[in-house]
This record gives sequence, C-alpha cells and structure tokens, in this order.
Amino acid sequence: MADSTDMFGDPIDDEPEDDTPSAAELEAAGQASMFGDPAPAPAADVVREERAAAPVAAAPAGQPYRVLARKYRPQTFAELIGQDAMVQTLGNAIRRGRLAHAFLMTGVRGVGKTSTARLIAKALNCIGPDGEGGPTIDPCGVCEPCVAIAEGRHIDVIEMDAASHTGVDDVREIIEAVRYAAVSARYKIYIIDEVHMLSRNAFNALLKTLEEPPGHVKFLFATTEVDKLPVTVLSRCQRFDLRRIQTPVLAAHFGKVCEAESVAAEDEALAMIAAAAEGSVRDGLSILDQAISHADMAGGGDVTAEQVREMLGLADKTMQRRLFAAVIGGKGDAVLEEVAAQYALGIEPTAMMRAQLDLVHKVTVTQIAGKADARSSEERDALEGWAKRLGAGALHRLWQLLLKGYDEVRGAPDPLVAAQMALLRVMHAADLPDPGGLIKQLEAFAANPPAMQAAAAPAGASATMAAAPPSVEAVSAEWARLVEAVEQLSPLIGSAMRLSVRVVSLTPGRLVYALAPGIPGDPTMDMRRGLEGATGGQWQVERTAEQGGAMPALEEARAASAAREEAALRENPLVRAAFAAFPGAEMIDEATISPQSQKSWSKRA
Repeated sequence: MADSTDMFGDPIDDEPEDDTPSAAELEAAGQASMFGDPAPAPAADVVREERAAAPVAAAPAGQPYRVLARKYRPQTFAELIGQDAMVQTLGNAIRRGRLAHAFLMTGVRGVGKTSTARLIAKALNCIGPDGEGGPTIDPCGVCEPCVAIAEGRHIDVIEMDAASHTGVDDVREIIEAVRYAAVSARYKIYIIDEVHMLSRNAFNALLKTLEEPPGHVKFLFATTEVDKLPVTVLSRCQRFDLRRIQTPVLAAHFGKVCEAESVAAEDEALAMIAAAAEGSVRDGLSILDQAISHADMAGGGDVTAEQVREMLGLADKTMQRRLFAAVIGGKGDAVLEEVAAQYALGIEPTAMMRAQLDLVHKVTVTQIAGKADARSSEERDALEGWAKRLGAGALHRLWQLLLKGYDEVRGAPDPLVAAQMALLRVMHAADLPDPGGLIKQLEAFAANPPAMQAAAAPAGASATMAAAPPSVEAVSAEWARLVEAVEQLSPLIGSAMRLSVRVVSLTPGRLVYALAPGIPGDPTMDMRRGLEGATGGQWQVERTAEQGGAMPALEEARAASAAREEAALRENPLVRAAFAAFPGAEMIDEATISPQSQKSWSKRA
C-alpha cells in the first residue's frame, strides 16, 4: 500500500517527529530575546585547544558568567561563616519547636542577611530526601522545596524588595494573601529585604498582621539600618545582629574559593583583600573576582601581593607613611616634596590630612594593643616602629594639631598652601618638649633654683653671685610685692604676713621666716598656699626661732619709718617753737583724721 500523502502530495510519516524544544534551547531562546543572538560557536577542535590552554575553570558554554559573590552564596548554615551564635540559636529553636513568627536580620552590607533569610526558609520547608522530614537546621538541599527555594522559584517563598515596594498598597497585597494556606510547602514565607525603606503608613498597616499572623506564615526581614525601624515593629520580631566577619576568617574563606576556582593566590594577597573588605563577604569576593581578572591580564594567572597592592591603590599608603616620617623627623624639605608629589597625583589636600590623622590613630592603637593590624608587612613594621619611638603624649599632641590643621585646610581659600603650612607647624611642634615634662622642669627649678643656677653657671660666676647677695632693700621690696599679691587672693593671709612675718631669707620658691613675738599659731601652711596661689609655682616655707638677721615685719617697718619721720619733724625749729608757745599742743596727721571727728578752726583767731 502506498504511503499517504498530504494536500501537497508529500508523503506523511507514520511516526511524527518530536519538535518539543529542550530546556537548553528554551534558555538560549530567552537569552537571545533579551540580549540578542549569541556569537557563533567555534569549531570543536578550537574549543578543545582553548580548554587545554586555559588554567582557570571557565563557565560552561552558553551560560553567562556568575560572579563569585553569587556563585559561592552559602547554601547551608555550615557554609555561613562568622555567625555561629545565630546558627546555634536557630538550631535550638527548631529542635525545640520554639519558632518565632517573625525574624529580623540586621548588619552591615555583605554579611549574609538575605542569604540567612533564604536558609531559614529552606530549613523550615525542607522535607528531606525521602519526603518525610520536618524542619531542620541542616536542610538536605535535594528535596523539591530546597531546590526550588535555592533557585528562587518556590511559589510559597515570596521575596519583596522594600526599596521598590514602599507603599500601603504593597503591604495590603501581603495582608490579603496571608489568609490563604501555603500551596505546596509547610510554611508560607515572606522575605522583605531593606525593610527600613517601607513608609510609615506601610509599617502601621503591617503591624496587626505582624503581631498575630496565621500559623502557616513566617516573616523574614533584612535591613542595614535597623535604627530606622519603628519600635513597634522591633518588638514584634526576633532580632539577630549579624556581625562583621573577622579578617583571618575572610582570608581563609577566600583561600577555599581560590582553590575551588583553580587559582593560585598568595597568603599576603588574600590577607590584603580580606582587610579591604572591612568584614563584608560580598565586598571581599568582588575584590577577589577583580584580582583574578587582574592576574589573568598580567599573564601569570597567580594572584600576588604586589598585584593586589597595585590594584587596591595601597601604593598611596607608602606615600602617606613617607610624609608622616618626614613630619615627625623634622625634615621640612621632604614634607614639601611629598605634599607636592601627592598633589600632582591628584590627591586632595584634605585627603592628605585625613590620611595623616588615620596614621596617628593606627600608631596609637598599635601602641596600646602591642601589635599592628595592618594589610601588609611593610605597614605593620612601620606602625610598630613608630609605636615604640613616639610617646603617648606626643601622639595625642599630633592628633590635636592635625585635627586643627584639617579644619583649616577644609575652609582655606587655597587648600594646598594651608596643608603645607599645617604640616610644617606640626613638624616644628614635634620638636617642642612635652607639656608634662615642661611642667616638671619648672617645678624642679622652683624647688631648687640655686643648685640649677650653680650647675649652669661657671665657677667664677658662682663665686661672684655668692659674694654679692641681694640687698636688704631688694628683698624687702620683693617681699612687699608678694604680700600685696597674696592680699589680692586672701586678705586674711596677706594681713597676717604683713603684720607678723619677719623674713630671714627669701629666694625664688623658698622662704625662711621668724614670727614676731606674741603672735600665736603657725601660719606656715597658709602662707605656702597663699604664695603658690599668687605666683602659680611651688613654694618651700620654713619657720625658724632665730630672730637674728630677720628683717622686721612690713607693718613693723612702716611703724618704725613713721616714728622716724615724726621725730625728725619734731626737731624742726618751727615745730619746736610751736610746742614752746603751746605747751599742751599735740601733733596730728591730717590724713588720719576722719571727717566725723574733724574739728573746725576757730573764727576768732
């Protein structure tokens, strides 16, 4: 029997061909619709030769390259580094059946907040390889819920970016959807990333549902700015603060990634990348991705410390250390040269001052901790050397001077000139004695000035000074000046010194005195306190019982002087004649007569 033909006369096959496209063909069609047709595939021999020559594992043909931060996103809690406390808390809660209805993950960028939310979703919905399992802290990763959640296609795990869904309408959709049970999973889970971006009205609309959600619903929030969340939301969530990853832990993790990528990397290079990541796994993996590409461009394929230093711009750190060394070394020409060199490279004067402030801070921390936390061995050696060489007082003085200089540079009409002048001022101030040491020197000089003068002066000059002590008039004048200064601070102490103190010896910082007869008590402590307050220095005050050689007290000297003047006045011929004419007359100083007791002259004279 002849084969059947169609309407055009062509034979019809008995078994039609299966024209259903494969998954790879569908993905290729989707890629072509979005990004255009891919480049034609090379010949098979050429592909084999290229694969044999390439030392680094490449992405499979037809698939776009996935960056390391996405490729090595943790799929289990065991792969989540640096968050052991949170993992232990979640594990205990799952084993004891004490699961909260809302979790809040907060922390800096790249420490695993969203990854943790997805892991919690897998842990709550995992059914195990046999399909009979329950919630577990170690999801299997092979069951349908685990695979679907990992691929981001599970119908009951809804991820929402709060940065682009900030309004009440977006939250209303969640509120209406939580009433319905999960389609295929154990729990319906809502993962809201950057939840702090929701509006105030959206938060208020979510409060009731967040406080009493249905039993099949769990909320997982992630945010980098937890302080922007209302307290009413925080009180309804179980909060986990994800900490920064320590630099050694990051370096070890990057080493495992390099091993998986078949890339050789130096330990120092990985340490520098980990330090530059500042505790963020995502930042570190992005830098590592760039370092691997940089190494391939260099031709060697290995990630070396020198290449990473160049890529991260750590060579600028060397220039900053040279400038700091010139400043504390007192080399003005080197300071100006380094400033000019950095300015020529495009470094702003304010950035130079900030770098010097950062160096002073690092040296101070190194001095206290005993070791430097540096990215490279050169920086570590420099910081530890300065920490041993510079004192704590000098470092704090440098900080204050640089901070003042930074403010001046920031507001100056010519920042470059201001930076030069500020750094030169810091350089000259570094040679000045420490304020504490200067005070000690002044105290020692005030306590024992003759010994210091004898040590500083030649032998002949010492003999001359010893042979020519200060005159009595000079000592009396100096003592009167000191008493007046003390009276300004304490009239009571000053009056006692004026009335009863007889000076035996008076030198800078030292007083030896005798007390006038009939004066009770010992005013030594009061006098020392008054002299120190008036002069601002320390005084040594001694009392002696020997009256020989003691000058009269100031009041005694004044009374003796007034008596001498009165006696001289009485010897005047005119005064003697007046007394002879008026035998009962007395001589009165008109200046001492008060207006109330003053008598008017007789008008009958």
